Amino acid sequence: MNGFVFDILVAVSMGLAGAVLFSLIGLVSGTDETTTIAPVTLLVVLLGVPPVGIFTFWMAAAISKHMTHAVPTALLGIPGDTLATPLLQQATALRNLGAPHIALRKMLAGAIISAFIAVPLAVLFAILLAPFGKAITSSAPWIFIAAAIFIAYFSAGRWSSVLTLVPFVMLIVALQSFTGQQNVKLSVSYFLGIAIGPLVADLISSISPVEAKRMHRAEYRRSSLAPDVKSWAGFFPNPFKVLDKTQIAATAAAAAVTSATFVFSPVAMTVLAGEIVGSRIKHAYHRLTTVLSVKNGVTESTYIAEALIPLIAFGLPLSPVAAGPAAPLFNAPPRFTVDLASGQVNNLHTMMSPMEFLGYGLLAVVLAALIAYPFAMNYAHTAAAFVARRISHEAIIGTFVGLVAVIGLWEGGIFGLLVILTIGLVGGTLNRVIGFNAGVQFMGYYAAVLSVPALMKLFV
Repeated sequence: MNGFVFDILVAVSMGLAGAVLFSLIGLVSGTDETTTIAPVTLLVVLLGVPPVGIFTFWMAAAISKHMTHAVPTALLGIPGDTLATPLLQQATALRNLGAPHIALRKMLAGAIISAFIAVPLAVLFAILLAPFGKAITSSAPWIFIAAAIFIAYFSAGRWSSVLTLVPFVMLIVALQSFTGQQNVKLSVSYFLGIAIGPLVADLISSISPVEAKRMHRAEYRRSSLAPDVKSWAGFFPNPFKVLDKTQIAATAAAAAVTSATFVFSPVAMTVLAGEIVGSRIKHAYHRLTTVLSVKNGVTESTYIAEALIPLIAFGLPLSPVAAGPAAPLFNAPPRFTVDLASGQVNNLHTMMSPMEFLGYGLLAVVLAALIAYPFAMNYAHTAAAFVARRISHEAIIGTFVGLVAVIGLWEGGIFGLLVILTIGLVGGTLNRVIGFNAGVQFMGYYAAVLSVPALMKLFV
């Protein structure tokens, strides 16, 4: 079979798998992107899927999840994931007005339009930055320190996150030294520990008498599901008819601007874009619907840009998304590696051309648009009701814990599990207490691996 045809078939099949799987996962409220997308993508990498298949899978998964996370957010009043949290205020306001179906449609239409805009613009910006790639790669140990401090400062914890970087980095260095003495070299286990940190912290907290008392509730939480209202014919409603001209222009402009930014927090960019657009619209109802379309569009464009620009231009995970949910695209030993000692990277950056990123990126958007968009538009009410009544959160948690345990044992046996538990508990607790989030922790990991050895050479 012709190599190009084979790549297309692999990309389509993996893209469909990512779109279907994460369209469903997006319906489950509270499923964090890093905790879900990253471990599954890592499994895809380690199973030996060709590079174009890995990339298309990740893109379709991320885009689909940021479409269907609108369902629990709009219909149940519960954030679908981390990036759905900034949308909750406007979604709740429309829900209180009896128009959650309008909120859902605006969010979905904004997402699909932004995704198609973000891919080509992100590739373009990456190409413009690519000439500086060698200089940035050679300076990576110092860039990671600066990026870690920068991302920490703009996280929820601000200066407390910046200060916490030091002991967190030292913890990783100490664990590396200990496992190295046992002839066990770990990398994936650190990544998994950071990814599922909040989950580990919550699970361990639940068996603490102190925390169990705090978590206790006198009654079950009740969620009311809004009625299903459909006002279009056919299966695929035109997003350009769902949004009015003002909303289309605002969504497109926000997507274009945020497709050029790749070092800022996606949550912060989502909030900022919503505030800028909302401040220019006087009519309350129109402001609510416009802000929702823009915000959900920005959840797509920031994720796409923050993965594509560092991946294409540098091959280094120099953004919160690249260091978090997209980390397996950069560093997943033994297949993908970042070796700053020799100045070499061996990942999708070296395995795919910019035009391949563009082509397969647009393919992923098309697949997500064909799966997630019409599914959420037509079956949101039925799906939300099924998830709320039938899907056990414990089952979802158990699935991901099992997946992480298998990968940890594969990499380092009992040491892999111990590192995952240690990093997960420490990182998850720090995230909960001071806002030291996963993006900052990933940058701390790279600083420990790459920057600390460079500093030791200078001062020791």
